[in-house]
Amino acid sequence: MKPTKVFYTLLILILSCLKVFGQSGKIELIQAGSLEGGEKNGAKYNRLLGNVQLKQKETLLYCDSAHLYRDRNYAEIFSNVRVVQGSVTITSATATYDGEQRKAVFLGGVILRDEKMTVNTPSLAYNMNTRIGRYTEGGTILETENRLTSQFGNYNAGTKMLSFKGNVHLVGSEADIQSDTLQYNTISKVVYFVAPTRIQNEQGLLTAKGGYYNTLNKQSVFRGSQVETADYYVTGDNVFFDRIKNYLHASGNVRMTSKDQKNKVIITGQEVHHWKSLGRSKVFGSPVMRSLVSGDTLYVAADTLVSVDSNDPKKKDFLYAYNDVKIYKTDLQGKCDSLTYNLTDSVMFMNYDPILWNANSQMVGERVEMRMKNKALDRMFLYNNAFIISEDTLSNLNQIKGRNITAFFEKGDIRRADVNGNGESIYFALEGDTLMTGMNKTICSDMLLKFKDKKLQTISFLTNPDANFIPPHELKEPDKRLPGFKWRIAEKPTKKEVLARRNKKSAKPRKTPVVSKAAKTPDRRARTTAKDRKSNK
Repeated sequence: MKPTKVFYTLLILILSCLKVFGQSGKIELIQAGSLEGGEKNGAKYNRLLGNVQLKQKETLLYCDSAHLYRDRNYAEIFSNVRVVQGSVTITSATATYDGEQRKAVFLGGVILRDEKMTVNTPSLAYNMNTRIGRYTEGGTILETENRLTSQFGNYNAGTKMLSFKGNVHLVGSEADIQSDTLQYNTISKVVYFVAPTRIQNEQGLLTAKGGYYNTLNKQSVFRGSQVETADYYVTGDNVFFDRIKNYLHASGNVRMTSKDQKNKVIITGQEVHHWKSLGRSKVFGSPVMRSLVSGDTLYVAADTLVSVDSNDPKKKDFLYAYNDVKIYKTDLQGKCDSLTYNLTDSVMFMNYDPILWNANSQMVGERVEMRMKNKALDRMFLYNNAFIISEDTLSNLNQIKGRNITAFFEKGDIRRADVNGNGESIYFALEGDTLMTGMNKTICSDMLLKFKDKKLQTISFLTNPDANFIPPHELKEPDKRLPGFKWRIAEKPTKKEVLARRNKKSAKPRKTPVVSKAAKTPDRRARTTAKDRKSNK
């Protein structure tokens, strides 16, 4: 038989066999430069050389040479390997392909490309049915402006989902992310964190136990996280951050710690809104501020706390508290409805029924201003209808009232009080600490009072006093009280009350925070207290 006739007969036989193989899911030989027979470990194979092209269903395989085991529906592929399935192209030095299970293993300089995403790894296992690729020897993923490395990785070409584990490090144009486990969807451009994660960018540092970040709209949600802003470290059970609007919302056991070591402030609550561009934070849910004053902690609690921080040295940092405000310090307690705290100058303003207690003294006025010096209470100004009540060792209540009163403190204790205008006083004279000898009742425009060991010691009357001394046997109960007297010691807040507050008025934390109109507009009530601050000056 002539060689030409033999060749055509062999070709027809091969094509007829391949047609049957293709119908049953067998690996098809599309082309090869030459075909030879071979045997390995008792298994027969076809040795294909030169421009080899194989096919199974929609999968195409290209290489320089291959061993095709037809009985096993299996192929060993060598040199310049390239496999194409839809949008996915995989290249490597060598590969094996199991046609029965439709699984391939690629070895040596493996590169998987799918649209704009590229995976580089020493080895890759790929399932043609599930379209999932896995690497276990470390890999690098390049996608648009992001570069990711990890020890283990999975890629699902169907869902376009990438999953990574082990020393995951994502370096992008906008963030540097490190985690043990991370997932990324190349369609939605969403990064999912399912293990402790560290995110660093030019705006600060974030650590979280889990969450997700949308690289398109720059919005992220994290759980069990700490966020570093320009002014605070913020921790919370759940944190939402909109990078474009520079807006942060945290809920659940929120804690804000100022980065200013000079004026260290800690604010806790159940919900916080933070607008970075405004330097403004608003806290709900039993919020409490803690600040170190004269070696002691000053606590301020209210229904709402608003912190305003400025990086401009010409501007001041403020804390606003309003609705049911209570303050506690070992030597100072108080309450009011609205409070403004100038953190830069250490000046506090109390409005709307303010009242304070220091040791055995009670102080009230329509407005109160307190000034700190060297982190200690230095002066207190009681404006309009000022009234000071001081209890002595016999439970007598000494009283001073006037238009305005200025109180001076030393080491946290009141030392002097100046009464300016419309002054009136009741002072119980004692012999020692056990015997009352009478009561002085005086009307005088201006007075000077001095205290010692937390007790009223002397009163000086500066202009035309009208004084009366009443002996004990002539004293009647009405004589012991000045007009407007109210002993409100039962209202004095304790530390436990301040820290155990439950705020029913504050809004409940949203499960899926959104940037609403409120996120763009600072709190109106905070501006009102700012006006109060100006009037106090």
